[in-house]
Amino acid sequence: MMKKLLSASALLCLAAAGQAQAQTNVSIYGLIDANVSYNNAGDANGGKQFKVNSGGMNTSRFGFRGTEDLGNGLKAVFQLEGGVILDTGASDGDLFGRQANVGLQGDFGRIVGGRSYSTSYDFILPFDPMGYAPQYSWATSAGATGGRKDGLLTTASNLLKYQYDGQGYKLGATYAFGETAGNTSAGAKYVLGASAFDGPWAVVGTYEQNNAALAANGQYDQSKAFQLAGTYSVGDVKTFLGYRNYKKSLASGAAEQQSDMLWLGVSYGFAPNWNLTGAYYTQNIKNVAAGKDADPSLLSLRLKYAFSKRTDLYVAAGYAKAKNGQLTGVSRDDAGFANSQSSGTVGIQHRF
Repeated sequence: MMKKLLSASALLCLAAAGQAQAQTNVSIYGLIDANVSYNNAGDANGGKQFKVNSGGMNTSRFGFRGTEDLGNGLKAVFQLEGGVILDTGASDGDLFGRQANVGLQGDFGRIVGGRSYSTSYDFILPFDPMGYAPQYSWATSAGATGGRKDGLLTTASNLLKYQYDGQGYKLGATYAFGETAGNTSAGAKYVLGASAFDGPWAVVGTYEQNNAALAANGQYDQSKAFQLAGTYSVGDVKTFLGYRNYKKSLASGAAEQQSDMLWLGVSYGFAPNWNLTGAYYTQNIKNVAAGKDADPSLLSLRLKYAFSKRTDLYVAAGYAKAKNGQLTGVSRDDAGFANSQSSGTVGIQHRF
């Protein structure tokens, strides 16, 4: 009798698992990117540096995503994603600091809540020739006078994000709650985006407002940015052009921070597996004292060979320079250690 009960229980479990599998799709994915890099100014003393680095083309990450078919074209969706610092094995921030959201997807589009990339980040990414490369792209942010960073909103917590993909266009919006008692504006973030594409060309525009937390004086910093970009393809050649206007008012009452970023680039796919990409980023710093404008610029070049659809070998180089003794560097994440920096990288990336 006991054997029959156990057999029946096992069959029920298998049937339930099969039913769940038929309705739910869950996948594990990731991107592993490591390289050996050289910088001619790798510290405050201007010393030369060789190192193993994580994320030459893209930030290393892993995650889980899934859908459940709810019927009538409606799906439940979720995503959990965290960053990995590959050279040490440490977590790049919180465990799921890149994505942690759940929502619904249907004919109306897709809406999720939790933590995610902003609409600006999602929409501008295809228009950056270097694809947000941590070491050789300033499309998300760039160093400015005094070591500050001027750029777009990358991720946000406590958000609701919506996206609709139409025929030849897409629309998106992000709202992140500030969650400040008694003040609905402090800490809140607002983003709108639209993109259109047809054959060889594509264009995009985004606008965002990012309110910081309340300062002791009851005010908060507020940054505003809008981005415009476009691409055009002719055969195996793709050209890129982008622009960002950035302004930030300060709770302290200090002068407003202002800058304009311009980038352009070209990508050429040749032979079966090769791609050559070049990009130039330049930022005009405004509203600072005479002789204090950094006006940094970055020139990047990358050669990539695809071993397969998931594994790439790449060689890249970059040169960054700032004016008036201000600090800069090829990496968007570093404050910079000199008024110019040269860098070279050899790396490999695998996606699963």
